[in-house]
Amino acid sequence: MKTKYIYKILILLFIFNSSCKENAKGNTEIKPDGIEQKVTSLLAKMTLEEKIGQMNQYNGFWDVTGPMPSSGDAAKKYEHLKKGYVGSMLNVRGVKEVKAVQKIAVEETRLGIPLIIGFDVIHGYETLSPIPLAEASSWDLEAIKKSAEVAAKEAAAAGINWTFAPMVDISRDARWGRVMEGAGEDPFLGSKIAVARVEGFQGDDLSSSETIAACAKHWAGYGFSESGRDYNTVDVGTSTLNNIIFPPFKAAADAGVKTFMNSFNELNGIPATGNAFLQRDILKGKWNYDGFVVSDWGSINEMMAHGFAEDKKAAAKLAVTAGSDMDMESYAYVDELANLVSEGQVDEALIDDAVKRILRVKFELGLFDDPYKYCDSETEKEVIGSKEINDAVLDVAKKSIVLLKNENQILPLKKSGQNIALIGALAADKTSPLGSWRIAAKDSTAISVLEGMQQYSENKLMYAKGADLVYGETTFAKELNINISDKSEFSEAVSVAKSADVVVMVLGEHGFQSGEARSRTNLDLPGVQQELLEAVFSVNKNIVLVLNNGRPLAITWADKHIPAIVEAWQLGTQSGHAIAQVLYGDYNPSGKLPMSFPRHVGQVPIYYNYKNTGRPVIPAPNEVFWSHYTDESNKPLYPFGHGLSYTTFSYSNLQIEKVNEDEVEVSVDVKNTGDVQGKEVVQLYIRDLVASITRPVKELKGFELIALNPYEKRTVKFILTKNELGFFDNSGVFVFESGDFKVFVGGSSETVLEQDFEL
Repeated sequence: MKTKYIYKILILLFIFNSSCKENAKGNTEIKPDGIEQKVTSLLAKMTLEEKIGQMNQYNGFWDVTGPMPSSGDAAKKYEHLKKGYVGSMLNVRGVKEVKAVQKIAVEETRLGIPLIIGFDVIHGYETLSPIPLAEASSWDLEAIKKSAEVAAKEAAAAGINWTFAPMVDISRDARWGRVMEGAGEDPFLGSKIAVARVEGFQGDDLSSSETIAACAKHWAGYGFSESGRDYNTVDVGTSTLNNIIFPPFKAAADAGVKTFMNSFNELNGIPATGNAFLQRDILKGKWNYDGFVVSDWGSINEMMAHGFAEDKKAAAKLAVTAGSDMDMESYAYVDELANLVSEGQVDEALIDDAVKRILRVKFELGLFDDPYKYCDSETEKEVIGSKEINDAVLDVAKKSIVLLKNENQILPLKKSGQNIALIGALAADKTSPLGSWRIAAKDSTAISVLEGMQQYSENKLMYAKGADLVYGETTFAKELNINISDKSEFSEAVSVAKSADVVVMVLGEHGFQSGEARSRTNLDLPGVQQELLEAVFSVNKNIVLVLNNGRPLAITWADKHIPAIVEAWQLGTQSGHAIAQVLYGDYNPSGKLPMSFPRHVGQVPIYYNYKNTGRPVIPAPNEVFWSHYTDESNKPLYPFGHGLSYTTFSYSNLQIEKVNEDEVEVSVDVKNTGDVQGKEVVQLYIRDLVASITRPVKELKGFELIALNPYEKRTVKFILTKNELGFFDNSGVFVFESGDFKVFVGGSSETVLEQDFEL
C-alpha cells in the first residue's frame, strides 16, 4: 500500500515546474510551481466519472475508524469514496478521523487524489472568538485578521483545510438570524472585514500547515431575504446589487479567496445555484475569478422546490451550466452528470473547467505534496486550546464590546467596597456565550460573566438567576419543557437588588436564538426578561444592562430608563473575562456598532445609508404628507458607528484640500478630552449631492482606529479619490461624475462636522 502511494506521488511530481495561467487581467504569466501544468496533466489521466467525482462533496457519513458501512446510503458513499468519486468531505474532523478518510482517497483509489476537508470554522474551531457581527464591532482589522488566523491554525491542527467562511453578506434586517455571521449593514466596512478574514484564514502561504482555504458566501443577495426569513426570496434593484451586495464579494475575490459558496435564495426569479449571471457572467467572467464555487447544502436539489428544475437531472444540468463547480450533499452531479454528458446535454468542457478549479486549490494547499500534512496528532494536542489562541480570542473579545450608554459615569465599576448584584440566567451560562456556529466547541466551556466578575474579589458579589433563559420562544421552550412565563424566581432577584449598590443584569438572547434558520419577528428581550428588568428597576435604578445577543435588539424601554448599557454580543470562549475587564475599567471599550439598532421592529430594515425621498422632511407644522411613521421616529435607537468610551473625544478643524484633479485630502483634529487613555474610530462619510442615479444620504468611505492619551490631540487624514466618490451604474459599470459633494466626519454615522467640496 505504501509503495502504491509513493508511486502515485512520483507520477504527479514528474511534471516540470513551468506553466501558464490566466491572471486577473487576462494576461499569461509563468507559475514557478507549475500548478497549471500539473492540473492539466492530471486531468488528462481522469475518466469522466473520476472528474465528476471531484465535483462531489459528501458529509461525514460514518465513524471512519469504526466498522465500514455495509448497506444503505452510507455504503454507497463509501464505495464512491474508494472509487475516487468524492472530491471533498465536510464535517469530518480530528486528526484520527481525517487521516483515516484521507488514506482511503489517497491509497485505495486509482489516481490517489487527496480530499479537501471542509468545516464551518465561522468564528473559531474549538476555541471560539466572538461571533462575526461582534468582531465587526471592533472595527479593528488587524484583530479580526488575527482571529481568523488562530481559528485557521486550530482547525488545521484538527485536520481541516477548508472553511466555509467568511460570510460577507450585507444585511439591513435584524430579524434575519444570520446577521450574526456577517459584518453588518455597510459595504465599505464589510469589504475591509472580508479582506481581513480571507487574509487571516489563508495567510501568505496557503501550502502552510497552519492555513486553510477560505470561502466567500453566500453568492449572492442572501442577506436581503424578504421579511428577514431565512432561505426566502430576494428581490433587489441593480443599484443595490452592484453598490451594496457585490462589493464585499469583489473585495474577497481580489484578496485571493479560493472558493465561493452559492446562496439559497433566488435572485430575479432564478435560484442562485442555477444563476449563470452571478456565476458565469460576473464572478468567472467580469471578475476573472479562478477559484471554484461550491453549492450550499443541498441547494442544487432545492431548485426543484423553487419550481426551477423539474427533477434532479434537470437541476444538475442547470447548476453545472450556470457555473456551480461542486455539489454539496445533493448527489445530483455524481448521479446525473455522466448521463448528461453522454446524451450531449452537458459539454464535457464544463466538467473539465470545474475540475481544474478544484484541483488547482488542492495543489495550492500542498495536498499532493503531502496529503497528511494536516494530520499530526502531536500538533493537534499542542495547538487546540493553547494559551496563544485563548489570548488572541480574549483580545478580540474585549475590542468587540460596545458601550451604548453610560449616564452618571456608573461605569467603570469600583474595584472594592461595593455590593454588586449580578442577575440573569445568562450571567452564569457557560454555553450560550459561545454563540451559534460552534460545531466543534464543547458545551460549558465559555467563561461566564459570573466567573469573570469573581476575579475581582474585593467587592461583594451576589448572584440571582431571576428567570430561566428561553430560546426559540414557544417552539424550543416546549421541547425543553420550559415555562416561558415562569416568574417564580423574580423575588430572589429583587431581594438581591435591593441590598446592592450596583446591579449588573445580563440579559439577551440564547446563543442558538440567532444563526441559520433562527429568524425572529420580535426583536425584544425574549421570555420574561423585560419584566424581570422592570421588576429590578422598581427597587434599584442603579443598573448596568449587559446585552448578550446575536443581532440588534429593540430596547427602547431600557434606553429610556437604564443608566448604563453594554452591548457584549456573544463573545466566545473568553466571554466572561472580556466583559468583566470592561466593566471594571481594565479595558476601555472602543467598539462601534456595525448595524443600526431600531427603536421598534416595525422600522426594520433600518440602515444609515438610506436614500432620500421626494418628501424627506416635514414641510410645515402639523403637515402629515412626508415620509415618516405616525407612531415612531424615523431615527434608529443607536445609529451605525455608535459607541462610547470611558473618555470623551472632540472633533475640530475639518479641512479639505484638493491634491489634484482626481483626489482631495480631508483632515480633522481629534482630541481626547478625558482623563484616561482611549481608542476612537474616526469615521468619514460622503454624499454625492446630484448624480445620474440617486445616492445615499451618507456613505462610509474611510475610518481609522486611533489611540489617544488623556488630552492628546492628533490630526487624522484621509484621501478621497474617484474610487471613493464614484459608484456603479445600473449596468454594473463603475462611473465617476464630477460635481458637488459633502464630507462628514465624526465618531458615528451621526457625524459632528461636515463640509462641501467640488471635484
